[in-house]
Amino acid sequence: MSNKRYFSPELLEKMLAKLDNSIEKYEIGRSVKGLPIIELKVGYGKKNILMWSQMHGNETSTTRSILKLLPWLLHTSQSEYLKTFSLYIIPQLNPDGAKLYTRHNANNIDLNRDAITLSEPESLILNKAINRISPDLALNLHGQRTIYGAGNTGKPATISFLAPSADENRSITPAREKAMKIIIDIKNGLSNELPDGISRYNDVYNPNCVGDSFTSSGIPTILFEAGHYPDDYDRTIVTNYIFKAFKLLFKSLVKKSNNNSIDDYFKIPENVENFTDLLISNVDVIYDDKVFKKQQIAVQYLEKLNKNKINFVPIFKKFDNRLPYVGHRYIDLKGKGIKLFFKYNEEVKDPEHNKLFSLKTNN
Repeated sequence: MSNKRYFSPELLEKMLAKLDNSIEKYEIGRSVKGLPIIELKVGYGKKNILMWSQMHGNETSTTRSILKLLPWLLHTSQSEYLKTFSLYIIPQLNPDGAKLYTRHNANNIDLNRDAITLSEPESLILNKAINRISPDLALNLHGQRTIYGAGNTGKPATISFLAPSADENRSITPAREKAMKIIIDIKNGLSNELPDGISRYNDVYNPNCVGDSFTSSGIPTILFEAGHYPDDYDRTIVTNYIFKAFKLLFKSLVKKSNNNSIDDYFKIPENVENFTDLLISNVDVIYDDKVFKKQQIAVQYLEKLNKNKINFVPIFKKFDNRLPYVGHRYIDLKGKGIKLFFKYNEEVKDPEHNKLFSLKTNN
């Protein structure tokens, strides 16, 4: 159970009330359910940066990182950044989803697939912010599940980045090139601490996605995906790494020139779906009245909100003699004489996981 992963609109309101008075706060609209959507402004420079978090309500790590970033920016040693940039922040674009800890908004729409239709009030609010601010850089902040590895390194993807494509040919436009070069600086700055934990998100073009849409219009855009670090299910360590990535981003932006080669961007390993939360080995499985000896079981945790905390519910994923997964955790039941029974459970119908079974053990 985690009480840190849940970041509700109520908690955000409390945290914003504690911010320094020099940070400007505005209500820029309301969600489907009428919850306020807040924009923050810090700095007074000519270059505009727009960043938004919790477009998907259950992706909270980057929101927590923003609240680390703000006091750091206000420190006197960062005065150069405040003079150079005006930073506009929407810390929680989808407060309805945040309240229920769901990916979608109250109309069950994925806001990151609504760039063309603009069917949702939250999408319109972000679009108006883009038009009003005319950002020199956009930061699209997300979180990703524990299933992703950083290529075939055998390490989880702790942070994934993407310079979104601008067209179906994935052309290297000036906007996309700028985003790539910044990502390289961030990756290089984190390489000692995360030598194999940084990956590159898939860049297949989707005009419905916000990042692709903004890149197409000439706005350099960087997608951040806060992933998993070993034994960090609260994502406290990951939150700190995202904060460090923010600091490296600002350091990159004030460089007089950026001569990074985009070839180095494509050398970053791409996300691979090769992880599972738990691998159970050497167990007999009884499934549909058939017995399968010495199997491996893959179990994925389903995140469920309960009394303002997130429960990690183990859900059966797959079994076989040998599975093609790396486990975040392992259990070897060799010699324990334990059998696993799988029972159909009609209540487990989560659309993100699409799993219809719960795990029960019997000795």
